[in-house]
Amino acid sequence: MASRPRTHIVVFLAPAVIVYTAVMIWPLFNTLLLALYTTDEAGRHFAGLKNFRTLLGDPNWSRPFWNALGNNIWFFVVHMLVQNPLGVLLAAILSHPRLRFAALYRSAIFIPTVLSFVIVGFAWKLILSPIWGIAPSMLDMVGLKSLFAPWLGKEEYALTTLALISVWQFVGIPMMLIYAALLSIPEEILEAGEIDGLTGWQAFWKIKLPLILPSIGIISILTFVGNFNAFDLIYSAQGALAGPNFSTDLLGTFLYRTFFGFQLQLGDPHMGSAIATAMFVIILIGVCLYLFAIQTRMRRYQF
Repeated sequence: MASRPRTHIVVFLAPAVIVYTAVMIWPLFNTLLLALYTTDEAGRHFAGLKNFRTLLGDPNWSRPFWNALGNNIWFFVVHMLVQNPLGVLLAAILSHPRLRFAALYRSAIFIPTVLSFVIVGFAWKLILSPIWGIAPSMLDMVGLKSLFAPWLGKEEYALTTLALISVWQFVGIPMMLIYAALLSIPEEILEAGEIDGLTGWQAFWKIKLPLILPSIGIISILTFVGNFNAFDLIYSAQGALAGPNFSTDLLGTFLYRTFFGFQLQLGDPHMGSAIATAMFVIILIGVCLYLFAIQTRMRRYQF
């Protein structure tokens, strides 16, 4: 009996494919294409890889590019070392069956993730202000006012401070994902561990943690992609110049200034597209390394 053509699959997938192509694929293709051209008095003409050679070879472009890339890497490292372990710890605590008001705690931790970047940036800028912020008085209440410093105004502290603010805002996402993964662990496995004498944190380290490693891997790659696309928090807190002295400049803010221009800097869509393409390549390499190296090992570990 001949099988019927499954036209209903095409009908249901077509709207999503059309929207995704119009919003994601086509702009990405145009960006890659725009990076291969330059514009001068004679008009637009094909330049090949000239914009990329300028970005990496011209000191006027390579210096801010490598500075922004280094800041992006540190921004990601802070999230990996603070946000994700803290999310796992919170999920382990909140998944304890005897913990009271666990739903209230989960909601309180997750609420900052739905706040606007602009609100978070301006709110923390006010909180940490040495003039009218509440941070100095709060530290004074516990006898630690001597530790206060204008963290957002010092080059050596500004980027780390903003990364920790981002951690505060988004720690609820890894917490909820790990919490869901912990709840999906079959009770039979935990009961078998209890028979062997594994309870409390021993059960978490030897039973639960190995079982949620795939979820931790997904969270890590989402953190990588999100951090290398970061822009809003830096822009709302430090402006397009990512001060002080570009110490908080990320690839996103560098792309914004280059593409659209800012103050005396004229916008250059072709160089901006080259930066966007470089960001795309960096993210693509990171995702591929995860898929073909880490994820493959996790599958071997599971089976």
